[in-house]
Amino acid sequence: MAADVWTPVISMAGVALGGALAYLTQRTTQRTADRAEEQRRAAALTEERRAEQIRTVLEFIRCALEAEGVAHARPSLWEVGDEWYVTARPAMDGLRIAEKGVELLCAPGMHAPTTAYARALNQAVWQERDEGSLAERLEPFKAEFLAVARRSLT
Repeated sequence: MAADVWTPVISMAGVALGGALAYLTQRTTQRTADRAEEQRRAAALTEERRAEQIRTVLEFIRCALEAEGVAHARPSLWEVGDEWYVTARPAMDGLRIAEKGVELLCAPGMHAPTTAYARALNQAVWQERDEGSLAERLEPFKAEFLAVARRSLT
């Protein structure tokens, strides 16, 4: 008779233990799935940011090449409003905006070389030309910018 009394208790204990194990298994599985999802989201966000930085650097390069073309086309005498100026002003405005985009979205190590290159281009466009070729004056700034950009994006 004593065995008959304990049978329901043992059965209930088994049900409770089984329920607790099932709960713990589900909770562990859910936590693992949540962590995996969070890691996936973090990786996707990192990749999106990298793609945005690449687009930003490419836009700066595009604007820098346009500014360099404007500097090469600069006449010895020009005035505000003439044909060259009408091309130069938007090119330089675009360069300044692209420079600020790099400053905003890219690693801090990119700021100084980007600013130095943009300033060299600005001087090449608006200031009187010195001795030596334009390409020779811009090349060190361009090379430094590209080297830092390459390191930053890899």
